[in-house]
Amino acid sequence: MLKRIAQVFCLLVLGVACAGPQKPVFATDEATLPVYVIGQGWHGGIAFRRADIPPGLLPESADFPGVEYLEFGWGHRDYYQARDPGFWLLLDAAIWPSPSVLHVVGVHDSIHQRFVGFEIVRLDIPRSGFAELVAFIHASFHRNDAARAVPLRRGIVVNSFFYPATGSFHLFNNCNTWAAHALESTGYSLGTPLPFTINQLLERVRRLATPQPGGEGLQN
Repeated sequence: MLKRIAQVFCLLVLGVACAGPQKPVFATDEATLPVYVIGQGWHGGIAFRRADIPPGLLPESADFPGVEYLEFGWGHRDYYQARDPGFWLLLDAAIWPSPSVLHVVGVHDSIHQRFVGFEIVRLDIPRSGFAELVAFIHASFHRNDAARAVPLRRGIVVNSFFYPATGSFHLFNNCNTWAAHALESTGYSLGTPLPFTINQLLERVRRLATPQPGGEGLQN
């Protein structure tokens, strides 16, 4: 339903010419780090290696000892955590600005094994841009002046937690626009207006992906 509301808005209001996604110019000798954009239903998430996190950022990663990757998603605090949210909570999530939450998943095996069946797009981000991405996600945790955010509860999959987040969720500031802002913090542009459905997000990220041996850049 939320996806359908967003699609109708796109057709009626945003039916305008859009600037396409663009890669920034980085030093050609700068090392890159892999970032994975994952489409899960109508929800977009971002994942990267835990070992690549710059020192001093994302202290919450200590809640996931021994994992290879961390995957992050942002959304409506009540809707995201509800087992059966129902129509009225869906409507509330779409219309009224509401508190937000981060869902973090620790992944022990490969991203493609953990998220089998979902579309995964790999971006190779220069190290300087990657640090900005991690800083953006770091700033998305609401820590109440503490050194580290306290989990609200266990997440919706194995080895995951919900955390209080910054920012208000509504239809036009949703999980996919959050992911788009996070990716744009690297210096990449996802075009204007920003994508806010998962199909828009994945379509633009595909155009920025670097083809990998064996077609790893784009996977279903």
